[in-house]
Amino acid sequence: QVQLVESGGGLVQAGGSLRLSCAASGIIFRIYDMGWYRQAPGKQRELVATITSGRETNYADSVKGRFTISRDNARNTVYLQMNSLKPEDTAVYYCHVEITTMNYWGKGTLVTVSS
Repeated sequence: QVQLVESGGGLVQAGGSLRLSCAASGIIFRIYDMGWYRQAPGKQRELVATITSGRETNYADSVKGRFTISRDNARNTVYLQMNSLKPEDTAVYYCHVEITTMNYWGKGTLVTVSS
């Protein structure tokens, strides 16, 4: 069973930081590209950041310079370090992996950034 479990969300003031974690199980973690997406109220889910098995990264323009995605293959975990948070970052953040054309998602962790 493929399972992705996010953690680390919470309430933070604008300008603050949070670190999200995604623990993966049921897959050979080290060979797959991983991603973080988010969905704000009333909006569609959008890509935040991705990291390949070779640790190549890419980011949405809205988070470049503020967020950092990383992975620890020994722990089967992907991280999203979020700095300089803004109210517009408020969303449910989801971990993602694509395996053989199938998309797998965690249940999400809520990040709320107050003014």
